[in-house]
Amino acid sequence: MPTARMPSRGEVWLVDFDPSVGAEIQKVRPALVISVDSVGRLPLRLIVPLTDWKPQYHGFPWFVLIPANADNGLSKDSGADAFQMKSVSLARFARLLGEITAGEADDVALAIALCVGAP
Repeated sequence: MPTARMPSRGEVWLVDFDPSVGAEIQKVRPALVISVDSVGRLPLRLIVPLTDWKPQYHGFPWFVLIPANADNGLSKDSGADAFQMKSVSLARFARLLGEITAGEADDVALAIALCVGAP
């Protein structure tokens, strides 16, 4: 069932990624809404999954550190894995956790651009 509130760019939501296939991200976990609110006509959002931050992620330019704080609702420092960006149905959104800064959202967008070879 779709959420009553429309997820917006920069928000962190709990998203249900199951069922997944192969190496796709799994289970209910935090994800960042990265799509621009005015783009798209289907009930979908582009999201970037968040995973526990590990020190080796500093060496991966497609990972963006999102430190936990009261505004974003994360309980631990997390990494936005731009390589696993995907479009998901609004029905997968379970609960709003919070919101990241505009600068953090821009950093994630740049990491996505790197993944797709944008100039």
